[in-house]
Amino acid sequence: MADPRIIDITLDDKTILWRSADVEQERRIAIYDLLEENSFAPLRTQADGYAGPYKVFLSVADGRLVIEVRREDGSPLEAVILGLASFRRSIRNYFAIFESYRQAIRDATPQQIETIDMARRAIHNEAAQLLMERLDGKIAVDFDTARRLFTLICVLHIRG
Repeated sequence: MADPRIIDITLDDKTILWRSADVEQERRIAIYDLLEENSFAPLRTQADGYAGPYKVFLSVADGRLVIEVRREDGSPLEAVILGLASFRRSIRNYFAIFESYRQAIRDATPQQIETIDMARRAIHNEAAQLLMERLDGKIAVDFDTARRLFTLICVLHIRG
């Protein structure tokens, strides 16, 4: 029986050189929300008919995102590799607005915080849509899953 969802997701800690407490909190929330509810279905048919659930390992190698998809028992199924060039602007904007939001929480008015948060959501939504397009034909994900995966992709890009 098909169970197209992620049950475990791990980030390559060797890729992440440094992360602040705020970014770590963002990572924890994204993983928690992703594991609570997601839709993740690799489109390559497996010879034995396996269709989930999945364990996922995310890493960045040679400027590419590597999504290793594994069976529930941890055995490998496939790796999907995406070039990251098309995400660079979204990642840069994500970190800029993330920092603005952190600062605004300390000294901005509620209206200013709401404006920054709306911009933050817009960047996230745009990047999620891009991720869905880049995964088209490889892995089917819903919008919320793509948003959370984009957050984790950003965490992999922290360089200190």
